[in-house]
Amino acid sequence: MIRFDGAVVRYPRASQPAVDGVTLDAPPGRVTAVAGPNGSGKSTLVRALLGRVPLAAGRVLVGGDDAAGLDRRTFARRVAVVPQREEPAFPLVVRDYVVLGRYPHGHAWGGPTAADRDAVERAVARADVRALADRRTDELSGGEWQRVRIARALAQEGQALVLDEPTTFLDVAHEMAVFELLAALAAAGIAVLLVSHQLNLVARFAHHIVLLHRGRVAAAGTPAEVMQGATLEAVYEWPLVVSRDPAVGAPALVPLRAGRRLP
Repeated sequence: MIRFDGAVVRYPRASQPAVDGVTLDAPPGRVTAVAGPNGSGKSTLVRALLGRVPLAAGRVLVGGDDAAGLDRRTFARRVAVVPQREEPAFPLVVRDYVVLGRYPHGHAWGGPTAADRDAVERAVARADVRALADRRTDELSGGEWQRVRIARALAQEGQALVLDEPTTFLDVAHEMAVFELLAALAAAGIAVLLVSHQLNLVARFAHHIVLLHRGRVAAAGTPAEVMQGATLEAVYEWPLVVSRDPAVGAPALVPLRAGRRLP
């Protein structure tokens, strides 16, 4: 559904590309996670997908079409994006904010249709923000706002969902709920592309992980293939060990104190 093919992004006055020849696929029915330390190029990939930074080389495909050639409404009908940072220009009632996700399906004149209202109700329920629906966006906590943004993206009902650090500000319960939701959406056939620092949760839920380091792909594969101690130490430049999650058996990263190594 979404493919980065040899993508290169260079920021002005930067000595090295922010993204340097990255190729990855986010197919339908799978959770594809992009991980890596700060400055590794994760969020730049999302900006490139949205056309907010130009590609110096390579291309980004959405449903087999070059993303750069799609008009914004067509793009938004295919892909819903939850960016890392976003603030509304002025406060809105939460339900009205979620309705904005229906814009790609609307017409120049007229309010929300019955189909729009049904999609909004489904999105509000799935993102667990029904209790917030009549509040204003400037009355929300950071975690509540994050969940409302996910609801708006779900209301788009696209074939792919892209999220940049979607569990920022969330407590443990809602963090798990978001990952469970993403797994359910993938099981329903949606392509989920996730940027996250939460490697241990990613290892539980992702089908495929792409690990970036200084703009390049350092490793790619299943969680078991990517979550290797030597690889992660080299990428994160910190002592660590990889153990097993006692609940599900997935690989789990355990950072060590500086200068320490297990015997």
